[in-house]
Amino acid sequence: MNTRSSLYASATVRVGRTGAALDLSRRAFGWTSIHFAVRHLAAGDVWSGRTGGEERCLVLLRGLFDARWSDQWHHVGPRADVFSDYPCAVYLGPRTTFRIVAERDCEIADCRAPSSHARESRVITPADCGYEIRGGGNATRQIVDIVPPEFPADRLLLCEVYTPGGNWSSYPPHKHDTDDPPREVDLDEVYYYRFRDAAGYGFQRLYTRRRDETLRVTHGDVVAVREGYHPFVTAYGYDAYYLNVLAGHRRSMAASDDPAHAQFRRNWPPPDPRLPMVVPPASRTAREGTR
Repeated sequence: MNTRSSLYASATVRVGRTGAALDLSRRAFGWTSIHFAVRHLAAGDVWSGRTGGEERCLVLLRGLFDARWSDQWHHVGPRADVFSDYPCAVYLGPRTTFRIVAERDCEIADCRAPSSHARESRVITPADCGYEIRGGGNATRQIVDIVPPEFPADRLLLCEVYTPGGNWSSYPPHKHDTDDPPREVDLDEVYYYRFRDAAGYGFQRLYTRRRDETLRVTHGDVVAVREGYHPFVTAYGYDAYYLNVLAGHRRSMAASDDPAHAQFRRNWPPPDPRLPMVVPPASRTAREGTR
């Protein structure tokens, strides 16, 4: 049984300061797949680095920045916050030297996975991101793919999920801890939570045949999903956001529903009219998903 913590809280970074609210290495998580951090960068400050033996996706949560690699500058943003605008991101392949200059105060999710394969770095614009409505009734949520399976990354997969107050998400409960494609693939996963109201909260259940725990999650929390089923519900009145970061050895998000609850997927009621929570670019139309 894995006895490591599944829940991690953010540190406070004062407004207008540069610092890390989270910096969770693979060793901290107890796995070999994902490093996850959230960095605050004050306007005018610079963050430089090299990806080395990792691929990285820098997701803009708030702000505006310029990014440089291969002797070219790229404009990323603006994004007022995750509940106001579609995502912008930068994908950086291994062995890439980069420089980030904050044009405004920024919050950036730094998502990494080991990689030894050459991949082309690029900006991911709002128009590049997906739009999907999943579920129905009070299990409706909005999915925004940033790095889907068809994206030319190595191991990283990313999406943002919006769940209206009182609704369930990641439902019916599903898991992805067994390598049995195309039915299911083995993926580690991070949930990074934000709530429209800082007083918001929700609950995420993590369970297998051997372990069953329910976590209270609040603004800025991270949940590490190493195995098992992992549904989420947000409290009434509190709209929730989470960034999913997944990594395995296959370009797939195939998952298996808990057989005890799988029947609900076959007969969803009409979708919640509160969605979309964040309006997609005009070129996008919703599609029904099965995950």
